[in-house]
Amino acid sequence: MLKTDPSYDAAYRQHAKHVWAIVYRMTGSAQDADDIVQDTFVRAMARERQPEGEMRPWLGRIAINAGIDLLRQRRRRGYVGPWLPEPIDTEDDASPDTSGASEAADAGYDLLESASFAFLLALEALQPRPRAVLLLRDVFDYSVREVAGVLDMSETHVKVTHHRARRMMETYDRARCIPTRELQERTRAVLASLMASLAMRDTEAIERLLAESVRSVTDSDGEYIAARVPVRGRQKVATFWTKTTQAGQRGGIEVALRMLNGLPAIVACRSSKRDGLAPRTVIMVQLDAHGVVTELRTIVALSKLARLLARG
Repeated sequence: MLKTDPSYDAAYRQHAKHVWAIVYRMTGSAQDADDIVQDTFVRAMARERQPEGEMRPWLGRIAINAGIDLLRQRRRRGYVGPWLPEPIDTEDDASPDTSGASEAADAGYDLLESASFAFLLALEALQPRPRAVLLLRDVFDYSVREVAGVLDMSETHVKVTHHRARRMMETYDRARCIPTRELQERTRAVLASLMASLAMRDTEAIERLLAESVRSVTDSDGEYIAARVPVRGRQKVATFWTKTTQAGQRGGIEVALRMLNGLPAIVACRSSKRDGLAPRTVIMVQLDAHGVVTELRTIVALSKLARLLARG
């Protein structure tokens, strides 16, 4: 039987949010983070003795290693079509503007930037353990000694792994996607123009919003009709979106802007559910320094939208 010790209730209130934040960034999945946090605290409650010292390192060790195992399993079983993270609400938060800081790339990443799709997708280049090291060191400000304890590594190994992980993030660091107020406003303006152009089926207007090498990526996990490989190139992407929107508008559609993973995103809901098209869609964009769309990211897999829509 599980204990109902008030100290465990207090530990949950104190540490669950922190543990969840780490696991979400590890896995890119809010549902998996929910499950791992719950399992971690169930294990804590089932222990005959509390771990010596503070509770947080022990909880972090259990949860992070569960996240590492989950990532390895996910890579082994594969995925139908492109994989994108699960979107989460971030309300009206914004990252500080560090554009004037010459050492911004060495200062680590704040919580909101580390939840952005650009950052989460950059992490996909890292193996699970280096990913954990980078997150603990550069997002959650763990010391080398603390990381070594959580991941059961030597301090020397932590330093070497961290250095290699940072090198793998160099491409991201050269054009970081920091969700400042300015980027949020630029993104909101681009999405408004995109929605207006799609409503008018104005392919040329859509093209003007896109970079020449733009990609359109759709995560459906095989649940609905969707492109299973990225669509590339300004003209092809504009034509694809014009045709997709025309098909999706049958039966009516409600569209709203919502702050997800640090930036505005489109959330579209369709009335019709009988033609193989997704009833719910989240659309996110990545902009370059000039405010042009370099990537359109669409999530239609209901397994990734259920938690978001339940809270919305």
